[in-house]
Amino acid sequence: MKTLNTTIEELRDFDTALLANTIGYIDPIPAHEYYMAGEIQSVTPGLGPTVGVAVTCEMDSSSPGGTADTDGFWRQVEEISAMKIPVIWVVKAVGSRPGHECILGDGMAKTLFAAGCVGAVTDGGVRDATGMASVPFAAYCRGLTIHHTALRVTAINQPVEVGGITISPGDLVHANFEGVIKIPQSCLPTLAQKATQMRAFEHEAHCLMRRTDVTPAEKRKQVGELTQKYGFTQCV
Repeated sequence: MKTLNTTIEELRDFDTALLANTIGYIDPIPAHEYYMAGEIQSVTPGLGPTVGVAVTCEMDSSSPGGTADTDGFWRQVEEISAMKIPVIWVVKAVGSRPGHECILGDGMAKTLFAAGCVGAVTDGGVRDATGMASVPFAAYCRGLTIHHTALRVTAINQPVEVGGITISPGDLVHANFEGVIKIPQSCLPTLAQKATQMRAFEHEAHCLMRRTDVTPAEKRKQVGELTQKYGFTQCV
């Protein structure tokens, strides 16, 4: 039986959109439950795909006043270091000024990366993207924000809603420059194999779609035949 580390390495070979398509054919989870909103975008686009197990927290980096409380962050760094598996840090921004949230910069990124974290996903902002890319540490967020107030970690290791979907600790997250998805545990044993078939299907179907000597009706018929050929009989 393959280890989770092996599965993660296999899934790094696929684009996130292709995996999202594949999941729609092989798993009953509704699509709206596993892909994040388009506002969560990569600011380190040269580093994807990024794949890892979610470690979650809530952080306030924008509310005025108060004092820093990063004990939860350091506890999670210790936890990540002990996991011995690629991790993605998923952070819900909970401050009072959402446009001013700045969850991490390249200093925290270097600390996380050294512990085994390959990237972060947050509905807040980040800074020092160039420094992150040099680590290399991938970041998916609402955008760049130049600074933050006192950082306060308010909760750790609880389900969080980011980008319109719920991420729980232990969920497998896959992301690239186009966006972020979570992968249902139920389809992990077959996803890499099915994604290989999906890639072959898409290549053949796209070659057909671009042809100018085939009618739309014939294209529709032949694409339907290709879905049967590659074993994707349940279209979403």
